Amino acid sequence: LYSGPLSLFTAKVRIALDEKQIAYERVEVGWSLASRYEPHHPAVVRHNPKQQVPVLVDGDVAVYDSTLIFEYLEERRPEPSLMPSDVAGRARCRRLEAYADEIFFQPLWSVVEEVLYPAPPAGRDAARLASARAQLASHYAWLDAELGDRTWFCGDAFSFADVALFVMIRAASGLGAGPAAEQTRLTAW
Repeated sequence: LYSGPLSLFTAKVRIALDEKQIAYERVEVGWSLASRYEPHHPAVVRHNPKQQVPVLVDGDVAVYDSTLIFEYLEERRPEPSLMPSDVAGRARCRRLEAYADEIFFQPLWSVVEEVLYPAPPAGRDAARLASARAQLASHYAWLDAELGDRTWFCGDAFSFADVALFVMIRAASGLGAGPAAEQTRLTAW
């Protein structure tokens, strides 16, 4: 697994590999606060046209993108399953995993850039940060309702959706943009 030390998408794959009890070699690609992932690791460039981690190489098979890697792992090692057994449950799980990656991540990335990375010469963008925090608050309210009385987001068992949402929410929380205390179902989850 070609892994980035701060890559949330790589973290999702590492959790899935651990949950499925799949041994793997972890290759950390170079990263720094100043240049991020530049220059890109040659194996990542060779296997992923987007030149991003994660990249999983399993023998002759190379898979990139955390969602595609999730699907590959589920087919490669069906047990323990990280997907519900019913069609509707799997659809819900995929929808929530996509929500984490494509919708929740957008304002989270704004928080990352405004809080973690060095400020640009013009300074921090307070309006961008405030907007991102407000968007995340709205997402938390929606997720709290979406979780409802379930133990896990996709039913009775821990799933890929839980992995994806956990990674994103944990990162936001670590940057001071976590769920509010009144979102009791989400905070208990």
